Amino acid sequence: AALLSPHCDDAAVEEAADLALRQINADREEGYVLSLYRIVSAREQPQEITGSVFYLILDVVDTECHVLSKKLWKNCNTRPAHSTVYGQCKAIIYINQARNISHLNTYECTIQPVPRRYISSVCPDCPLDVAPDQPEYLEAAAACLAKFNAESEQTHYFSLLNVTRASMQWVIGPAYFVEFLIQETSCSKDEQVTDISRVPCFSNACIFFLQKIGFCKGSVVQRHMERFVTLSQCEIYSQQDPATEEENQEAHQ
Repeated sequence: AALLSPHCDDAAVEEAADLALRQINADREEGYVLSLYRIVSAREQPQEITGSVFYLILDVVDTECHVLSKKLWKNCNTRPAHSTVYGQCKAIIYINQARNISHLNTYECTIQPVPRRYISSVCPDCPLDVAPDQPEYLEAAAACLAKFNAESEQTHYFSLLNVTRASMQWVIGPAYFVEFLIQETSCSKDEQVTDISRVPCFSNACIFFLQKIGFCKGSVVQRHMERFVTLSQCEIYSQQDPATEEENQEAHQ
């Protein structure tokens, strides 16, 4: 069948873009949920019997939701302009409205942050994203994790998996902002400790990890000899229940 060129604001095209982005986010295992910024182009190839194949190019931005949250992109907040990661996704998706079928055949996404020199020229005081594996940000994440382990009602200690995002800003001193993943361990919280790195079982080779994964946001502000640790968010997800919001909605329907 010949390729059609529907308008990007056509209802069928917007639905195809929404469904494609939902399935792209559900397939990704790392990074953040991508949100639709605009539809760049769309081509439609009607099938012989019913349904259509859409060839889409979508401009996207990342959100504050980690992909492990399985949240729909429309339910996630986009980031401020100075910390947004922009990108583009090319997707091919088959949609059959009569039979309520949508299948993402293939996709490819390329994302990149806004250049630091541009952010500095527009907003000199905005926090700048940095490489999250630097020692000061790993230490900040560890301090936030210690606060979580001390204050949460979880029955086991959590261990730091990795820092997913980091930035720095000068406030009353250097302020380190971190977003990081944590994982539940087999170490029980029956024994109260203040430093998770000193828990005996963490140095034991037989330690194993349980099913819960967490995504946290926090900050550490240093002023002279004082340190202020803030844990602004910690969401815990169970790997035993991988269903996305989309899958839950489909099951309900």
